[in-house]
Amino acid sequence: MAQRLHLVFGGELIDPSKTIFRNVDDIHIVGIFPNYETAHNAWKAEAQRTVDNAHMRYFIAHLHRLRDEEQVGSKTEEFGA
Repeated sequence: MAQRLHLVFGGELIDPSKTIFRNVDDIHIVGIFPNYETAHNAWKAEAQRTVDNAHMRYFIAHLHRLRDEEQVGSKTEEFGA
């Protein structure tokens, strides 16, 4: 079974309706997690911690999809298109 790594990261966006960070140098890397469940728990904790700032957003990146060029991308890759 392949390892399915997930990266949780976030930061302040220039506009809450877009996914462009205000300052890339200030992106908060929460961590890399061995499965979606632990990544989701970390994402949820950070999202709840920053709920009072409408410009803050956290994301889960599926790192395991970047390693397998044969695998079809997900619908999340279409965001911002």
